Amino acid sequence: MATTEMLNKVLSDLMKTGEIESSVIASRDGLLMVSRMQKGDDETFAAMSATMLGAAETASAELEKGIPDRVIVESNNGKLVAIGAGPKALVVVLTPPEISLGLVLVELGKAADEIKKILT
Repeated sequence: MATTEMLNKVLSDLMKTGEIESSVIASRDGLLMVSRMQKGDDETFAAMSATMLGAAETASAELEKGIPDRVIVESNNGKLVAIGAGPKALVVVLTPPEISLGLVLVELGKAADEIKKILT
């Protein structure tokens, strides 16, 4: 199975949690790898998410707090969660505002581990 097909399967499985509206896998420099976006520009979303996660990692490292596990952005219209998937990629999801992130974070962690294995 090709790398793109394997990454698409990871996103398909992740979307089955039912609490995720959209998701992307991007390279650390923001290039879109695969996407399951309901609306919006997935390439811009991937690039901005990579920038956001990279900035959080840099800031946290500068403050000697280590590398963050994830970045969570909450608004009235939804939640965005970005997590590193090894040195080459990140995975980002969008959820409705009212959901609890417990299951999403567990499944997102599993997806990040799978992506890391695929890309190693």
